[in-house]
Amino acid sequence: MAHIQYIDGLIREYILFRGFSNTLKAFDNELKSDKDKSFRVDKVIEQIQLLIHNHDLGGLRELWAHLNNHLFRNLEHHFATAVNKLEQSVLKFYLIVAYTSNKMDKITEFFTKLSPELVSQSEWKEWFFFPFCKNPEEHAAFAVCFTKQWQDTLLISLHNFLSTIYQCMPQPIIAKAESEGCLIKKLQEENGLLRSKLTTIQQQQYQQLQSAGGGGGSGGHHSRLSGGSGSGADQRLTADGRIRYSTRPSSSMLSLNDLQPFGIPPPTHIVDDFYIIAQESNSIGGAAESQARGLKSLIRNIGSGGSPVLGRREAALERNKKRSGSVGSRGNWIHS
Repeated sequence: MAHIQYIDGLIREYILFRGFSNTLKAFDNELKSDKDKSFRVDKVIEQIQLLIHNHDLGGLRELWAHLNNHLFRNLEHHFATAVNKLEQSVLKFYLIVAYTSNKMDKITEFFTKLSPELVSQSEWKEWFFFPFCKNPEEHAAFAVCFTKQWQDTLLISLHNFLSTIYQCMPQPIIAKAESEGCLIKKLQEENGLLRSKLTTIQQQQYQQLQSAGGGGGSGGHHSRLSGGSGSGADQRLTADGRIRYSTRPSSSMLSLNDLQPFGIPPPTHIVDDFYIIAQESNSIGGAAESQARGLKSLIRNIGSGGSPVLGRREAALERNKKRSGSVGSRGNWIHS
């Protein structure tokens, strides 16, 4: 959230513009004691490390309470375990730094102030032996906290946790003003580039059309571009530089008096879908009835012992015999 500093400057400028001097003083004082450090995670981690190395237990507890009230308490319930783990690790890191700095009084102060709170937590039972341990860096319960790997892991985990929260937390409307302004400016620049490219392409294609017409044909080409008044045609140049011809007159040449209704004759009667379906069903019924009638006649012929197919074949054979007989008699007459 680096843009928060920019927004702070805008608010300060507005306060100066309105002449709110007392408000400006209070605003500057609040900015100096800002515990969120303009929501910059690196600054918050530096502040926590500074309080630990300065052995400022009160300031450390106050900063953590601020983070808990403004950030951690708004998280979902399943994040409570992670928040508690980070808090206990920060307190243990405070004891490790105090021991390495030979600040035994700070260790005694720590347990004096926080014993009522920590005595009910099981993970702190062994840590009450910490002030009386001669070599805690060699003790199994405390040795891991003296390693650089554990300390670096703690700071990295805390940094990532705060970064995730700051990125996901809802922002006020004024915080989106800069990002939206940058987006609008970027879109305007892109639109300007696209318009210039489109204008260049149109000019190149228009010049190609003029050069293609050439010489004596230029006059006729110009007349075609301008459009004759007698034909009422409308020629326009499209976005890609081509000429679009339209036989429809332009809207400026039309009026309401020129519009004529279409000559569509009214229907003789009203026909609905049910009437059409009824006609189709009647035609289907007629076809079925004629087919049934043909089947009845076929069955009747079969029952009478005759066949229409065989009857036709026998009749054809009789005609062929007669023709062959007539031809043979004529041949005998010619020979005789």
